Amino acid sequence: MKNKIKILDASAFIGGYHPSDKNNYTIPDVTQELKDIQSNTIMTNALEDNLLIIQEPNNLTMNILKDTIKNSGDILRLSKVDKKLLALALQKKSENKDVLILTDDYSIQNVAKILEIPFKSIITTGINQIYSWKLVCRGCKKEYFEDYPLSECEICGSLLYKKRLKQ
Repeated sequence: MKNKIKILDASAFIGGYHPSDKNNYTIPDVTQELKDIQSNTIMTNALEDNLLIIQEPNNLTMNILKDTIKNSGDILRLSKVDKKLLALALQKKSENKDVLILTDDYSIQNVAKILEIPFKSIITTGINQIYSWKLVCRGCKKEYFEDYPLSECEICGSLLYKKRLKQ
């Protein structure tokens, strides 16, 4: 893994991953997700030893990612931080870098698989197939677009849920 660009999610630090070379990247938002002393210490030491670069993704890759996750339905499951992390990985890939995402987040792994960006879990086993998602009413089963603004069905009033679809 020495020559690979490693994109680190908060779960990498939380899981005890210690960067050992200068090819480690994360986004500023990840630093705010680290609440425990151990993961904070790992990240701080990596920064002090110049083994971690904190970088925002560019707007172009954010827009490309937005189209991808809208088509797969992952837009329903990814946080703002997840999207930025994936966009940074996509940006590095577009720069012809050999990229590896270190994360235990299944939604990030799902999109990484769609984008053909390798990933590695730290603690969990990770995913082995791609899923897509859609918003569905629990009562009448009406399907909604991911940007539907309400949490209840406009027809029957039942709660909506995110349904996983195998691809």
